[in-house]
Amino acid sequence: MGKDKSKDAGGKGKGKQAAGGGDENASKGKGKGGKAADGLGTCTYVKARHVLCEKQGKINEAYKKLQDGWLSNGDKVPPAEFAKIAAEYSECPSGKKGGDLGWFPRGKMAGPFQEVAFNTPVGATSAPFKSTHGYHIILSEGRKN
Repeated sequence: MGKDKSKDAGGKGKGKQAAGGGDENASKGKGKGGKAADGLGTCTYVKARHVLCEKQGKINEAYKKLQDGWLSNGDKVPPAEFAKIAAEYSECPSGKKGGDLGWFPRGKMAGPFQEVAFNTPVGATSAPFKSTHGYHIILSEGRKN
């Protein structure tokens, strides 16, 4: 019995090692593939809209509209509706275009803005956050490498 058990364990150990090795490679491959598929972290370009306000109170007001309309129900904010809020609240020149920033590469936007823009899944809206320019809300519209 004792011998069988150790043999069994040995077999399992080997199996695990092999699987472990496989997993490691798989996860490396998957990590890249998965990330590229999500576009999170690895994409080079993001297409986004944003609302920029100098005052926190104003951005919170804009965000509350997004929450009341969609986010609190777990819905995604339609870009056309986000555009209306951007046109109404945003102090960025892009507000006139519904907050549309178009496609921009990594490295073009200031630290926190880039961080949030590149980590917000496509179709999702970020929570308000602060950058050197003021307070933003981002709606991610696309990703590409």
